[in-house]
Amino acid sequence: MPRSGELPSERLARALPLAGTPGQAYVERRGIPLALAELAGLRFDPDWDGRPAVLVGLYDQENLLASVHGRYLSTLRGQNKMLTVGRPGGVAGVGNSWRAEPLILVEGIFDALSLAACGWAGVATIGRWAAWLPQVCNRRVVWLGFDANAPGDREALHYAEVLSTATPRRLLPPGRCKDWNTALVKRGNAAVTRWLQTNIT
Repeated sequence: MPRSGELPSERLARALPLAGTPGQAYVERRGIPLALAELAGLRFDPDWDGRPAVLVGLYDQENLLASVHGRYLSTLRGQNKMLTVGRPGGVAGVGNSWRAEPLILVEGIFDALSLAACGWAGVATIGRWAAWLPQVCNRRVVWLGFDANAPGDREALHYAEVLSTATPRRLLPPGRCKDWNTALVKRGNAAVTRWLQTNIT
């Protein structure tokens, strides 16, 4: 966890590179190549509030680090799967992030990484709202790739309402999978890539 007075940038820098850590095994188990995870800025922390986690920075519109998001490598019943510290207003981008065409919004960092593994840039909101998103989404087609369940549908509906000057479209993962990382692991890279090529027009 951050030390007293420690900035998010200092905390992220204090984490370890993924290679050779349990974080590498974790991301590869989820179908994400190490090189892609490193390119997205993922790092490993053996003690993120007491448990090992992979970390990623959440950045604002000016590409300034707003917060640090940690995804725990394992959880027991009743434990949180993730923990984010820092100020609001950041997202986790993979590839060209929100500058990419098409613009795809997803929920988790591993969903964005899964899209990137199939050749598509994405933005992970991490369940947080960034007030600048309507501005960067203005007059653009925005694909809402949130989870294929009731909470994901509610999130997509919320974004469709607040992105009133954009053209929102729902984008669901293939094969009745709950999310994009599940689809990547269960269906494989080639199948998810074909699905995206067919369904994004």
